[in-house]
Amino acid sequence: MSAVPQERRVVTAIPGPKSQELQARRTATVAGGVGSVLPVFTARAGGGVIEDVDGNRLIDFGSGIAVTSVGASAEAVVRRASAQLQDFTHTCFMVTPYEGYVEVCEQLAELTPGDHAKKSALFNSGAEAVENAVKIARAYTRRQAVVVFDHGYHGRTNLTMALTAKNMPYKHGFGPFAPEVYRVPVAYGYRWPTGAENAGAEASAQAIDMINKQVGAENVAAIIIEPVLGEGGFIEPAKGFLPAISKFATDNGIVFVADEIQSGFCRTGQWFACEDEGVVPDLITTAKGIAGGLPLAAVTGRAEIMDAPHAGGLGGTYGGNPVACAGALGAIETMKELDLNGKAKRIEEVMKGRLAAMAEKFDVIGDIRGRGAMIAIELVESGTKDGAKTPNAAAAGALAKACHQEGLLVLTCGTYGNVLRFLPPLVIGEDLLNEGLDILEGAFAAI
Repeated sequence: MSAVPQERRVVTAIPGPKSQELQARRTATVAGGVGSVLPVFTARAGGGVIEDVDGNRLIDFGSGIAVTSVGASAEAVVRRASAQLQDFTHTCFMVTPYEGYVEVCEQLAELTPGDHAKKSALFNSGAEAVENAVKIARAYTRRQAVVVFDHGYHGRTNLTMALTAKNMPYKHGFGPFAPEVYRVPVAYGYRWPTGAENAGAEASAQAIDMINKQVGAENVAAIIIEPVLGEGGFIEPAKGFLPAISKFATDNGIVFVADEIQSGFCRTGQWFACEDEGVVPDLITTAKGIAGGLPLAAVTGRAEIMDAPHAGGLGGTYGGNPVACAGALGAIETMKELDLNGKAKRIEEVMKGRLAAMAEKFDVIGDIRGRGAMIAIELVESGTKDGAKTPNAAAAGALAKACHQEGLLVLTCGTYGNVLRFLPPLVIGEDLLNEGLDILEGAFAAI
């Protein structure tokens, strides 16, 4: 259990005086382009709570953007990473290797979907994993084109900015971007013109038609999709969409890449979100939840695809750092021991029940969606006629601010900035979960 008391406590304004003092120091020395959702400075964190330097304890519905799924100070992560720190911090796996890296790759082979032979390569961040998945797919297929989807997010490097759909804040002013990237529609049920029930079949047919006509399937190295789209608004592609795209990829010798960076490692109530419809990707990219907060990422996939790049073609100085690998083994141990898939499903049950009741009262809630502990509400202008679903970004911002003042950390997202997303640590207590939802309900009533 966490050493941080698992109770909300608001003893100063948020942010408090010590946080404000640190913010002034930050403003003087940290680049302005690095933002923060809430400028309270963390002193310690664990379980479902973040404690700031002023002694406030906030209920955490963000998990550092789906990273600290096992909590921000999980016992097994701390124990294993601390032991590794005593032995050595770094050798570079490409110079002299070590067992921890191999163990993480063995765990990934066991946990990721499919019973085919698998291999992995480890990196530092989600963007690096996606970028390397593209390199691997191009080496294997000897093709260049990459297909991605509306509302998708894949990172902040030059190539992954090109893969990402949303301009502001991710791409604005940073071009030119990498070439040979093509974007096609995704089955966004809530906003599909002919209704959610038609979205899976119609969107997949449209996407495949565009690939065939505009790119040529024989030119496509990889199709990359988040099985639940993260930054785009926690969009679950309508049923049938992912299997249709996956089958098209297989039929045309295209590497199908599932970007599970936000949705992986028990977050949706399964080890990986693509398991929901039985989709087995050729490559799967992971990061965020893999190592309990330490920087680690991976590309895992079919052995013959992973082995396509020449020796020395994949790597990086810090990729698969030994301390991060130890953290990952501790995080996976925790996920198995505590059945965090079961915990995620219970969080979904509680949250969706409470949010459905709020939607009855507040017509600004247009849609409730997501799976496990990856839940969101899309906010729209209330009182609109003819079923209009005008995005209401102002409401999302106001609600987030009201929650922050009461000691509940929530995040916004969505292509239109009108989605509130909930990513509590999977180890959060049910009392804290319900208290957080009480605060959210109070914020709706106030606004």
